[in-house]
Amino acid sequence: MLTVSELYIYPIKSLAGIAVDTSIVTSRGLQHDRRLMLVDENNCFFTQREYPEMALLQPFIKNEGLYIHHKQNTVSPLFIPHQSTTNETAVVKIWNDTCEAQLFETFINQWFSQVLGLACRLVFMQDNTIRYADKRYALNNEMTSFADDYPMLMIGNATLDDLNARLPEPVPMNRFRPNIVFNGGKPFLEDKMQEFTINGIDFNGVKPCARCIIPTINQDDSSKSKEPLKTLATYRLKENKILFGQNLVHSGDGIISIGDAINIKKYQPSPI
Repeated sequence: MLTVSELYIYPIKSLAGIAVDTSIVTSRGLQHDRRLMLVDENNCFFTQREYPEMALLQPFIKNEGLYIHHKQNTVSPLFIPHQSTTNETAVVKIWNDTCEAQLFETFINQWFSQVLGLACRLVFMQDNTIRYADKRYALNNEMTSFADDYPMLMIGNATLDDLNARLPEPVPMNRFRPNIVFNGGKPFLEDKMQEFTINGIDFNGVKPCARCIIPTINQDDSSKSKEPLKTLATYRLKENKILFGQNLVHSGDGIISIGDAINIKKYQPSPI
């Protein structure tokens, strides 16, 4: 039996994630996931790929809004209301996509600029902003947030266990920034899960996740190393891309929680 074992949201793209016990599934993915993003002066997105210290900024969700703490710096935490009080918008860029986003107050931008040591602005994806998942693999014009391409990412615990058995030192799941983690099954079962349901919501595994350098960044101190990509390249390489985890699209909304059963309806061939 497969069951959901962990759930994660990343309220601000490329900052630290938040473990949750239950989450509302929206048309863009899990509620609050990557609806906020830091951009540069040209409104192009920032990630840990270029600025690994972003991992040190830890969000906490409260009823009144979002609090951001620095894991190492003693700077005062930042409070961000769930909705900006400005009416300013800008067209922002994420990879090859552009979409409209709402800007936040100056003091919020100044806080991020100070702690990261670079000029940046925070933006919010409003409900009326439409950004589609990668249409080469999405099924029915599914939407996504400020995530790289898809609404959600899933990894099995057995997959990470298999990797850690090959590494000189094990790595935690947070290196791979999934939304859904599950118990049960063999390593890389997520590769083969083409159609499945969780609590009545239909999910489709549409594309294995090609990994960038972020898994080499320690999410606790932002240090970098060659692992785990060095080891993954020995057995998870296809067309010069290292595959780890499965990107998902879904239809319908509802609630998913830790302990929910995962029911596979259709399998697909493994990519490797």
